[in-house]
Amino acid sequence: MTAILAGSLGLLIGSFLNVVAHRVPLRLSIVSPPSACPQCRSRIRGYDNIPVVSWLLLGGKCRDCRTPISARYPLVEASTAALFGLVVLWFSATRVPSGFSRPSEVTATTLALVAFLYFGSISVVLTLIDIDTHTLPNRIVLPSLVVGTVLLGAAAVLGSDSSAFIRAVIGSVSLFLFYLILALVSPRGMGFGDVKLAAVIGLYLGFLGWGELVVGAFGAFFIGGLFGLLLMVFRRATRKSSIPFGPWMLVGAWIGAIFGNSIARGYLSAVGLA
Repeated sequence: MTAILAGSLGLLIGSFLNVVAHRVPLRLSIVSPPSACPQCRSRIRGYDNIPVVSWLLLGGKCRDCRTPISARYPLVEASTAALFGLVVLWFSATRVPSGFSRPSEVTATTLALVAFLYFGSISVVLTLIDIDTHTLPNRIVLPSLVVGTVLLGAAAVLGSDSSAFIRAVIGSVSLFLFYLILALVSPRGMGFGDVKLAAVIGLYLGFLGWGELVVGAFGAFFIGGLFGLLLMVFRRATRKSSIPFGPWMLVGAWIGAIFGNSIARGYLSAVGLA
């Protein structure tokens, strides 16, 4: 039931993320003016703004001028809903203690969950923006670092788990420095938006554990490299093609968050270190 509620919230958030992904790169306000058809400029009515449902009922077209509306909008809404539901299921299965002894523990767990739902939201919107513009705007990345620090820091304090926050800070700084070195060595291959995003990812993965941090950090290079290789094999790109790396950083981060501990344990066991 909780996952269903989270998915419903994800639908609403996904609708808003579509607006953010469109307006932030253009340096426009994300709250005004109200959404309108880009072709005829007719304001979108409230009953035509129901996530996924309205697009289906309208046949993917503007009610007034019948201009096609990109399928990306309902796909983003549905994807955000699925991500929110997955985060809640994962969190419930792996991060929620079997029994709470203090009210502060409930609050701590709730704050951590909110932090990761927020991380899910920025993962979606930054992926969209980086694909569209090959940029990771400071207007999203830098506040995300602040929000994550506050929420995860409060969760660590209330949950009496200072080691989690120490790991988070170490993860944030270390991943930031690692990407900074890469950007300085190869400025054409790594942007400073990636460097700042690395600090956010390191914060979240470090909070979860060392295994999650390592797997998430290097998973980005493995998956991104594999994708780039496939593009070259099918002649969709060359060695000199510019491919946004932010989406792969975020995909790697979520693989690390959800599967990182299991992958790390499996690897250590395979090499006889576990």
